[in-house]
Parts: sequence; structure tokens; C-alpha cells
Amino acid sequence: MDSQFYIVVFVFAAFWCVFTYNRFIKKKNRLEEAWSGIDVQLKRRSSLIPNLVETVKGYAKHEQATLDELTQLRTGIDKTESVAQRGSEEGKVSNALRSLLAVAENYPELKANSNYLELHKNLDEIEDQIQLARRYYNGSARNWNVMVESFPSNLIANIFHFVQTEYFELEALEERAVPKVEF
Repeated sequence: MDSQFYIVVFVFAAFWCVFTYNRFIKKKNRLEEAWSGIDVQLKRRSSLIPNLVETVKGYAKHEQATLDELTQLRTGIDKTESVAQRGSEEGKVSNALRSLLAVAENYPELKANSNYLELHKNLDEIEDQIQLARRYYNGSARNWNVMVESFPSNLIANIFHFVQTEYFELEALEERAVPKVEF
């Protein structure tokens, strides 16, 4: 009787370990899929930047510093190693893009240019897609981190060296600032 009890407990524990390990693998794959979604949208935005820069360049020749900064930031993104670094660099690109679009507001003939309008529309669409992909990734990261930290799944996480992952946050100072309200 005692040996049967231990066999049942052992079999139950083995099934639980396999089930929990497979849940980790499923969540890991969702996390990688979510990151892929962000990466695709960021690459779309990155490939749109040279066209936008060239279009604005023709109208705003004396805004060269803004254009150069955006080009430099775009090339620096490939050197990032972590999700947090990528988020920080992409936040800088977002800020530079906002500056570029603000510069364009000063040039009515640029704002009327059909090429610029199409690029601006595409950029807005891509920014929306980045936000959606970021939310999906961060939800997947949250689910992963909960499993890594929660008992008893943290036992399997420790055995297989599953560690927490970072959230993807675009560091835009304007988004964190308290809005100024004046009457």
C-alpha cells in the first residue's frame, strides 16, 4: 500500500513537471512571437525614415541637424543588445520623428506635398501598429514573468534556468511628463 502511494505521487509529480515545462515553452514561444511583431513594425518604420528625411530635406534645407540626428539614431538601433536598450533607442527615434514632423509644420508647401502626406499617413499607421505590438509583447512578458516567479512553477523555472524578461517601453519623455493645463 505504501509503495503504491509513492508511485502515484511520483507519477503525479512527473506529469506536473512535464505539464509545467510545456507551459513555459508555450509562453516562451508566444513571447518570441510578440517580439517578432514589434521587430517587424520597427523595421517598417526604419525603412520609411529615409524617404521621409529625403522629402523634408528638399523643403527644409536649414533643418539639417534634425535630419542628421534622425539618420544617426536609425543606424544606431542595430547595436542594441537588450529589450530595454532597444526601447530607449526607439524612443529617441520617436522623439526625433516628432521633431521632424514639427519642422514640417513650418513649411506649408511641404505639408501640401502628396509624397509627404503619404509618408506621414504611413508613419501614423506604423506608430499605431507599434503600440499594438508593444501591448501584446508586454502582456506576454507579464505572463512569462508571473510563471517564473509564482510557486510552484518557479521550481521548474529554477531547474531549467528560465529567467524574467524585460518589458518593451519606448522612452519618450513627453509621454511621462505631466501635461500643463492653462486657462
